[in-house]
Amino acid sequence: MNSSEVKNRVVITGLGVVSPNGVGLEAFTKAIKSGSSGITFHQNLKDKGFSCCIGGIPDISEEKKLKYLTPLQLRGFQSTSILYGCIAGIDAWKDAGFSVDENSNLEYDSGLIFGTGTSGIEKFREAIYKIDDQQVRRLGSTSVVQTMASGISAYLGGILGLGNQVTTNSSACTTGTEALLMGFERIKNGKAKRMLVGSSSDSSLYTWGGFDAMRVMSYKHNDSPEKGSRPMSETATGFVPGSGGGALVLESLESALGRNATIYAEVLGGNINSGGQRNGGTLTAPNAEAVQKCITDAILDAGVSADEVDTINGHLTATSKDVLEIENWTKALQRNGRDFPYINSLKSMTGHCLSAAGAIESVASVLQIYEQFIFPNINCEDVHPEILELISEDKIPQKLLEKEINILVKASFGFGDVNACVIFKKYSKQ
Repeated sequence: MNSSEVKNRVVITGLGVVSPNGVGLEAFTKAIKSGSSGITFHQNLKDKGFSCCIGGIPDISEEKKLKYLTPLQLRGFQSTSILYGCIAGIDAWKDAGFSVDENSNLEYDSGLIFGTGTSGIEKFREAIYKIDDQQVRRLGSTSVVQTMASGISAYLGGILGLGNQVTTNSSACTTGTEALLMGFERIKNGKAKRMLVGSSSDSSLYTWGGFDAMRVMSYKHNDSPEKGSRPMSETATGFVPGSGGGALVLESLESALGRNATIYAEVLGGNINSGGQRNGGTLTAPNAEAVQKCITDAILDAGVSADEVDTINGHLTATSKDVLEIENWTKALQRNGRDFPYINSLKSMTGHCLSAAGAIESVASVLQIYEQFIFPNINCEDVHPEILELISEDKIPQKLLEKEINILVKASFGFGDVNACVIFKKYSKQ
């Protein structure tokens, strides 16, 4: 049988996360269950003249960095995007039961798709000044790998010794979910046994500054950071920036069972599409028709029905587009009011982690399936009245719910009018 005829079941056997409200699975799980925010005030944002002076930045000590990267690798190192991705990726690989050994044999059955938006902007800035000052030779040997888009996959691929496809994708806020689906397809079609997938985003002022200039970030909660990110709320005033990384090990069911691995959940299918910046879609706004088609095509690809969906982890950024997103879900699923599934947004606790959002939120989604809970939406005590015209308020839980979850839908909708939707399922042998 050739690879084009193979249709493997794909499961998740490892998770890793670097989030503003928790670094590592244990801390992150505890935080999302308790509704703990990772958003804080940052004086340097105020000093630089930002309107939004709050954001989500993971807390990582110098000591912790040395557990993942060598002193040589950290010399002149300035890319938080690569740092967050390496920590999340290595943790996920270890969580799946694999060792990290620089002398390990090359693993041709294992690959990597790890996305990011920008990398090493501080290193770029340093390069500009040194070149302007005619100090080119002082740039250092790692300036290229820190600033190239595929720097994250280059670092991780070498650390883990992966011999299958090793690459980087970039699709704005959709990046992490897209990476997951690309890895899923590769395993499903027999091109790999395992794929480490995920995404990361840096915490650079130079990344966040552009959004601040666009006036799409919240500026009314500089004195109350934890209240700043308010998805689905009537008093939402824009998104709060976040950063971090998320990673998942995808594996063929045959491979996972063969080594008796822990199985967190199964990936049933999904869809990636674009609205083409037509019919209301723009660089920064979604084409509603394409969003709905992405959801319906994902459900079709997964071989389930809309009625089977138990819960949704939405994109929901705390902007004016939240109402439209809920409307799109109701139309795509043909479910509304009390018939609508439960829905939540991790961004209420982490802010919008940009290119890392899809991966971090996918980790949170899988944890909900594995441990059978729905994490709360915080800062949503005043649900937008237009949302309440579409769905029942009790479908937007504000406290932790212990619920049986079989099917969970995760979606991301990014700048450029690009969409990705994945269907997760509680693992069963049948």
